[in-house]
Amino acid sequence: MTRTWVLIADNHRGRLFERQARGHALLELADFVYPNDSALGGGHHESTLTKGHGATGHAGTQFEPHSDPRAKDRRMFSQLLAAHLNDGVASQQCGALVLIAPGPMLGDLRPRLSVSAGNALRHSVDSDLTHFEGRELQQRVDQALQFVH
Repeated sequence: MTRTWVLIADNHRGRLFERQARGHALLELADFVYPNDSALGGGHHESTLTKGHGATGHAGTQFEPHSDPRAKDRRMFSQLLAAHLNDGVASQQCGALVLIAPGPMLGDLRPRLSVSAGNALRHSVDSDLTHFEGRELQQRVDQALQFVH
C-alpha cells in the first residue's frame, strides 16, 4: 500500500500528514512554523533609493527593485517544506504527495520539488486549510480531494 503524504500549508505554517488510503484518517507527522520576521517591522516596507554605480559604470541614483517581503518569506518557507518532501520521497517514507495550499504557495512549492517528488505528486489543491483541526480538517481534505479524483 502506498503511503501518501498530504502537506497543508500557507505562507507561515505547514502541516504534514500521512494517509494510508483514500478515506482513511490523517496522521499528523510534522507541524512547521516559519517565523514572520517581516511582520515585526509593522509590515511597512519601501523601495530603497541608493547612490551607486549602475550598469553604466557611473554614479547615479537608482531604485532598488521592490520585492514584497511576504513573497520572500513564502519562497524561503516553501524551500524548507520542499526539502522535507524531497527527503521523504528519496528515503521512500512515502510514495505519493498531495499539496493543499493557496495558489502563491503552490507556485513556490512545485518548482522546488525534486524530479522524484514531482513524479510522486498526485494532486495540488488551491485552498488554505491550515487553521482547521480534527474531524473538520479531515472532512475538508476529503472534500478538496473529491474533485480531483
